[in-house]
Amino acid sequence: MRGWPARCAALTVVTALAAAPAVAAGAEDARSMFGLVGMELAFLEALALIVLACIFVPLSRAIGLGTVIGYLVAGVVAGGVLSISFTRDPEALLHFAEFGVVLFLFVIGLEFRPARLWEMRGTIFGRGLAQVMVCAVLLTAAALLTGLDWRAALIVGLGLALSSTALVMRGIDEGGERNSPFGQTAIAVLLFEDLAIVPFLLLVTLLAPSGEEATLSENLQATAIGIGAIVLLILIGRYALDPIFRIVARTRTPELMTAAALGVVVLAALIMAAAGLSYAMGAFIAGVMLAESSYRHEVEADIEPFRGLFLGLFFVAVGLSLDLAAVADNWLIIALAVPVTVALKGIGAYGVNRAFGTPHPTALRIAFAMGQHGEFGFVLFAAASSALILPPDVSSIVVAIVTLSMALSSQSDRAYRWIMGRPERETLDEDYTDAEGSVLIVGFGRVGQLVAQPLISEGISVTLLDHDADRIREAKRFNVRVHFGDGTRADVLTAAGAGTAKVIVVATDDPDTTLEIVRIVQRKFPAAALQVRAHDRIHAVRLAGEGVPINAILRETWLSGLALGAQTLRALGYADENAEEIVARVKKQDADRLAQQVTSARDKTDRDAIVAAIAPEPVRRDSASGGE
Repeated sequence: MRGWPARCAALTVVTALAAAPAVAAGAEDARSMFGLVGMELAFLEALALIVLACIFVPLSRAIGLGTVIGYLVAGVVAGGVLSISFTRDPEALLHFAEFGVVLFLFVIGLEFRPARLWEMRGTIFGRGLAQVMVCAVLLTAAALLTGLDWRAALIVGLGLALSSTALVMRGIDEGGERNSPFGQTAIAVLLFEDLAIVPFLLLVTLLAPSGEEATLSENLQATAIGIGAIVLLILIGRYALDPIFRIVARTRTPELMTAAALGVVVLAALIMAAAGLSYAMGAFIAGVMLAESSYRHEVEADIEPFRGLFLGLFFVAVGLSLDLAAVADNWLIIALAVPVTVALKGIGAYGVNRAFGTPHPTALRIAFAMGQHGEFGFVLFAAASSALILPPDVSSIVVAIVTLSMALSSQSDRAYRWIMGRPERETLDEDYTDAEGSVLIVGFGRVGQLVAQPLISEGISVTLLDHDADRIREAKRFNVRVHFGDGTRADVLTAAGAGTAKVIVVATDDPDTTLEIVRIVQRKFPAAALQVRAHDRIHAVRLAGEGVPINAILRETWLSGLALGAQTLRALGYADENAEEIVARVKKQDADRLAQQVTSARDKTDRDAIVAAIAPEPVRRDSASGGE
């Protein structure tokens, strides 16, 4: 949440600028509040929205619903309880805030180098296209059954077929599954959905009622103009953008680089608008053209704050434009539609992934993870409502459906595990007859492997124990013998030679598992010297509280952090001996502080209780340098 107050202040200015036309239009009414009129009143109204956003967005994130739901709720509350210019004309704010969607698609374009898109074409444009289209067909058919016009039903089906990139990616990252079959498949489909929003928005433009039928020649002319605009934009991106940014970069003026980046987005959007195409499509093409530029990362960093501010404002405006009366009148339809649409989407996702050869458990998990609808639905429905394709009440209903599905998505993993049951841990037939090492290392992950190397290089007999079957198979490729077993079981430790080992090293990565193993070793194998890997300082205090000597506990990042600090001092010009002396002093000071904290938390076992008991003591220059 760092930087949140600054974002709120910036968003206040942006929102006030959006309000200025509405305030100016209503100047004849001589509205005032607390003696404020004109621009001052606009800032006050903007501040009211920002206060709501600053309340509901952190609250929404805290309960696991994400920022989008928080912005929507802020807009809904503003529309329900405030009487300001935004609530009387939310479409004006929504139109202004659509620039956030334009910036968002520009940033997406920056992530898609043409070469990368080509390499991933099979997965993205094969499975991704199939999943989105199958889900869209199912959902469009359901919308048609409710009596919607085919244009409105098609937009509803396409919008509901898109998943929430933010929510799905958060789940993948939290589970560390980016490289798993589930993670790779889900990411590929999400990439296609990110790309699909561009033609979907273009489709809204094509389906928008124009009031009269165009002739064949007019259609051909419009198509030619559109193709010409795209070619022009590609040529500008290919031959002009990099030289322009090179010239701007030489000025060494950061704000000018930011202005140039925003200028590129605006130019691309205007070229597309002049051709009758989507702003967003122009921004996306400009982003792709800059994706291979050496200035890509700097441009993205410059655009990112504006993208976040305008996109947040867009979702607030969506909440403001929500017809609460329509939602209240149709609450039963919404309550029934959410499980139906989520189920249809899940069925479509499961069927497509099974057709592509995905195993049943993975396909089912993808169906649960991607069953919810996503934030792109808000973008598409807002555009369709502005283009008069979706009636206002229908737009409010589908926005409510998307919002509820996103709110319920936090339970998708729990529902999946409830249906599949708890997976049984894989077991291997193990023979411990050769487990006679004088050192037993429990846990052969990234730390355990490093611990074993100097011991093996010295010819010391080492027994390695781990409960991860995949890791054991991987170790066999390097001719390393790792025994399979659960270190939290005393009989397994006995079989692995804990009773005869001189030293037992506990290098497991889960703090609670480490504590459990330590307790067993101290109770059953007290003759062995114990060396323990600690996850962090609090874990070290907990281990010390279990009776492990402080000098037998090593925090996994402690020595590497101190070594990096010493290298930084050398890079600043410190002599080797001076750098080592400073690090040695800091090391001693840290050890003394840790001993004091262990004493302070002697009777505490819970992590929160330990955090409350120990008093953090910052490193001071006098103590670190020995004073003067």
